[in-house]
Amino acid sequence: MVKSFSVLLVVLGIASTTLIDKFSFYKAFQSNSQEKIESKLSGLAKVRQSNSRDAYIGALTMKHSQFEATSKEKIAVFKEGRNLLETAIKKDPKNAEYRFLRFAIQENAPKILKYKMNMEEDKNMIISNYKSLDPTLRKIIKEYAKQSANLPSERLK
Repeated sequence: MVKSFSVLLVVLGIASTTLIDKFSFYKAFQSNSQEKIESKLSGLAKVRQSNSRDAYIGALTMKHSQFEATSKEKIAVFKEGRNLLETAIKKDPKNAEYRFLRFAIQENAPKILKYKMNMEEDKNMIISNYKSLDPTLRKIIKEYAKQSANLPSERLK
């Protein structure tokens, strides 16, 4: 009995390291709270390596760059996150969630970063795949579109 319980704990421990809570990720992603972003980044660092994990870490790392002390550090951290997200997109170019993350970052990135070149392509992919996304992500995208200058919420159906 004790052996079965130990095996169950190991299995539960492995399972917990492979799951990413999208709701808490997007709560941190939508915030401008250094504490929330750093907390979620720490949590994601403990999750088993996957393309989704890299995309999420990349997006949060780009958001976290705003808290760096110097412009040079901000740009370096932003590029580090950009590389992770772009690699995830290259590995899975039809993933509309990754495209949404990139779209949201590009829409809000300062012009000096010159990171706005995929917005139209990503917007079209988000719109065309919207129905097939999971309900949580659809709700998040719909809410984002309400304040977005480039993603019209009326096109999300």
